[in-house]
Amino acid sequence: MIGLGTSTTQLDTSVNIAFPAITSGFHLAIGDIQWVVISYVLTYASLLLALGRIGDTIGHAIVFRIGLAWSAIAFLLVAFAPTYPTMLIARCLQGIGAALILSCGIALVTSLFGEERRSWALGIFTMMMGFGVLLGPLLGGVLVALWDWPAVFWFRAPIAVTALLLLRGLPARQQPVEQRPPFDIASTLALVFGLVALLLAINRIREWTALPLALACAAALSIFVMRQSRSDRPIVDFRVFRRDGFAVINLVSVLVNIAAFSVWMLAPYFLTRVNGYSLAGSGAILACGAFGVIIASSIGGRLLGRRLISAERLAPVGALGVAAGLAMLSFWTEETPTALRIAGLIVQGLGLGLFQLAYTDVVTAALPVSDRGVAGSLALLTRTLGTVTAASLLLMLFESLQTANGFFEGFRQTLTIASCLALGTAVLLLLPRRIAALRGRHRP
Repeated sequence: MIGLGTSTTQLDTSVNIAFPAITSGFHLAIGDIQWVVISYVLTYASLLLALGRIGDTIGHAIVFRIGLAWSAIAFLLVAFAPTYPTMLIARCLQGIGAALILSCGIALVTSLFGEERRSWALGIFTMMMGFGVLLGPLLGGVLVALWDWPAVFWFRAPIAVTALLLLRGLPARQQPVEQRPPFDIASTLALVFGLVALLLAINRIREWTALPLALACAAALSIFVMRQSRSDRPIVDFRVFRRDGFAVINLVSVLVNIAAFSVWMLAPYFLTRVNGYSLAGSGAILACGAFGVIIASSIGGRLLGRRLISAERLAPVGALGVAAGLAMLSFWTEETPTALRIAGLIVQGLGLGLFQLAYTDVVTAALPVSDRGVAGSLALLTRTLGTVTAASLLLMLFESLQTANGFFEGFRQTLTIASCLALGTAVLLLLPRRIAALRGRHRP
């Protein structure tokens, strides 16, 4: 039931299919539709870490249940919004619900199975996330065709309510009131403001407004770090980033997701330019990437759970898989057989699934069990930073290459660069280990 509740957030991929209908319904310019995404992503990404800490304090089950109830109402508010500004406000409310759910999902799943089965539980969680991403585009096309764009929102309200009712027996573990540390509201506000400014700066990287946003981000996050360094119970204990490889793998997570998001950003436009594919057919082909994530999560969870491979070794394997899949996509032409297109998407999805599972396992293992909400939120935050950055920087790169060389050549070159980026992250993960091995071999 945790997976069912979490799926309400991943099914937001159905909204992409509804963009043309939303644009038409509110008589918008095409560029205005970006705020449907920005208002939602900015809200949930900026709140993840703070809500993860709240979940660690008052109980993950409580926060998760509140998120389901909040989301059910928010879905209906978005679906029946009378104007576009009202819809955007409701999307922000939906983002709060998503943050409540996502900040505690990983903590709940791992707590149900115990630390000895943590890796296996994370495999199940990653697989459940993949199912939501897989079903979103497939359901979205059908729902929009039958009931117009509001359907991609209101259909998730019954799912959230069902999950809420079926979670009645879930234990609400929490710290005793007398043991709870005071919650640092000032630090939380600085963190939220800093993350919002950061995401907006990335989104506006091509405009002069990115500079003041970046400065505001730096100032807010500096205040956050200073206050946290003096706190007995910080939201994020920055000492963990001093451990070998921990800061690197978090950076790699951002970079891998930048590379991987190029598929969702550019492949739909490629498929619409190829004769013989309907909208439903194109959606089914794109869904193969999510299918790869599902398969990888199942296999990776078993491998990690049985200690057949460590998460530190599985992460670069996943990054290499992403690089290989993107390389296969970079060779797409108008004559490429559908089977080869599907194969490239599946390989990329397999690599992404393995990497995300390994990375989440590393993060949750590095932080104490009492900080599991923060650990899960950190894993999701780096993923979001990657996708937002890709939507800005990779799109800017593609537009430049397309202008110079045409669409298909621009597509090929952008996917090649994304593949090289993913390959570089694998090297970044493998190189320190290789250097350490060589030093040990030559040590007298």
